[in-house]
Amino acid sequence: QVQLVESGGGLVQAGGSLRLSCAASGRTFSSYNMGWFRQAPGKEREFVAAINWSGRTTNYADSVKGRFTISRDNAKNTVYLQVNSLKPEDTAVYYCAAQGATGWGLVVRKDAYGYWGQGTQVTVSS
Repeated sequence: QVQLVESGGGLVQAGGSLRLSCAASGRTFSSYNMGWFRQAPGKEREFVAAINWSGRTTNYADSVKGRFTISRDNAKNTVYLQVNSLKPEDTAVYYCAAQGATGWGLVVRKDAYGYWGQGTQVTVSS
């Protein structure tokens, strides 16, 4: 069982940056691949980025490559999403999610994740 709590969202101007954090409870955090998804009003939840259990492998949606960076600190049970060069179209609720370590081939699919946080709002003004 993993409980996830996101933080770090806020209102920022276009071109700005934020660092989102996702703190996980439980002693088995290092056995989970972690992902970030986002959901804008009226749209489906979409994949943003993922990092494998060891932190050695990452995957990004094309729309955020070069602007967003996912990382994790297994000693702190935390995964991060550094979001730079923000655009108004990045406005959404950002969710972190956890999946078992053997599921890496499905990291872009939201139905491959068994645990979700409550989300943190990111609003980018133009």
